[in-house]
Amino acid sequence: MKTVEIVGYKRANLGKSESKRLREEGNVPCVLYGGDRQVHFYAPMILFRELVYTNEAHFVHLNIEGEECQAILQEVQFHPVSEIILHADFLRIEENRKIKMSIPVRLVGRAPGVDKGGLLVRKRATLKVYGYPKDMPDHIDVDVSTLDFHHAVKVGDMKVPGLEFLDPKQSAIAAVEVPRAAKMAAEAAAAAPAEGGEAAAAAPAAAAGGEAKKAEAPKKEEGKK
Repeated sequence: MKTVEIVGYKRANLGKSESKRLREEGNVPCVLYGGDRQVHFYAPMILFRELVYTNEAHFVHLNIEGEECQAILQEVQFHPVSEIILHADFLRIEENRKIKMSIPVRLVGRAPGVDKGGLLVRKRATLKVYGYPKDMPDHIDVDVSTLDFHHAVKVGDMKVPGLEFLDPKQSAIAAVEVPRAAKMAAEAAAAAPAEGGEAAAAAPAAAAGGEAKKAEAPKKEEGKK
């Protein structure tokens, strides 16, 4: 797995106003967990570009005022509108200790269902895995070359040496579905004969009703006389 280096600076003040000031200056307030203590620091937002805006997982080499360690990005918070990074949590890692990571999924192969007009839908962008740092991949390839209509690759189908998958085994990763337009066309075609039959059945009933009214008319005239 590739490594991204982030240079940080320790924080003396931890208040909200200080965090706001750091963001306005183009920095991200951060916390490093793991080990014997938490480290509060900040780092330039531009350094997060390769780490956050990517479709691959990365290790992080943190250098906080000369104190260096290996870590992973555990959680990142974005502004709901501007998507600016508001906060980041890192977890210190060691080679001899297992860790949990979310690894991006990459779909490979051509699904037969797609050639028949189906739509390949990605159900999960990442997979949660548990293993040693040395076994963590940049991404996980998911083979979709056997998928036909209404078939899916599930978490329980995945096997990667050295990794344990933590998502529910029955959860779908990718599936081939019938496009909405095709579904609507099929439903319309199925409904058309039924509606035609109902109309045909309604016509004789209406005709019979008309004849009955005509038959009743002379009786009313006799009653008036």
